[in-house]
Amino acid sequence: MPREFEIKYRAEITYEDWVHNAYWQFLIIPIENDSQHDVEVEFNNSLFAITEYSINGYGFKTLRVHPKKKFKEITFEASIKFIKEDIDPLKFKSNFNIALEHEELHNLDFKINHERFLKATTYTNITATQNQLYSFDVSVSIFKNLENLNHWIYNYVQFSRKDIDKGTLLNEVILNKKGDCKDFAHLFCALARINGIPTRYVSGYLDRTNGFKGDSQLHAWVECYIPQIGWKGFDPTNNVLADINHIKICHGKDYNDCSPLKGIVNTQGKNKTTYSVTLHSCNS
Repeated sequence: MPREFEIKYRAEITYEDWVHNAYWQFLIIPIENDSQHDVEVEFNNSLFAITEYSINGYGFKTLRVHPKKKFKEITFEASIKFIKEDIDPLKFKSNFNIALEHEELHNLDFKINHERFLKATTYTNITATQNQLYSFDVSVSIFKNLENLNHWIYNYVQFSRKDIDKGTLLNEVILNKKGDCKDFAHLFCALARINGIPTRYVSGYLDRTNGFKGDSQLHAWVECYIPQIGWKGFDPTNNVLADINHIKICHGKDYNDCSPLKGIVNTQGKNKTTYSVTLHSCNS
């Protein structure tokens, strides 16, 4: 059954000194696809600066704000409504040759077509020794291998919220065996890509009413491209497949491509940013 969602997003930024020029980009609007539709967005700010809509390099909608006067504090508020379909993540064809499926990963055209999501990045880079943390079993399907990887990371890393809104380098995550949802997703990306699976980092909202763990603002999970199946979502923080509770905003190579707020600000001194996100849902 479809579910109606309403999200309230708020960001408040205060500066020690006057800001004379600033540009911000927000990546907080749910994508419209087969499972998410009828997205309505209201967005405003305390300085009444004009909001411009644009599309980023991955094709996702962004909000851009450029105030025309100096200030020391600004508040942004968004109200987002949409409908999410309850699509079974296990509904796909699975009776194909496992050996041919694994063989496709080594096909040159396959590697070229998915090159962007096979490369290591700052947040998904691990050492040669760490490469051996998890290896695929070629006797079972790629989907089953990815389910097993999802389960392995869920048990290997202890969930721990952090105050900062960016990921940690994987060396630290692997050493301490703890991290937040961004770290879980980055580790999944690293290990899946090493095993030849195109994997993209996903940012979005999570309905946590069923006890799911995740960041209080935005959640992170992954999507993997499986030959003969397509892109499938995995949430290693909760050891589940992405489903109706996972509201996708965007994807990229890692957190850097999916940061919800980016800005260029002309000022001196310190600044502080606080966020809040509330999510409500009901059956449509």
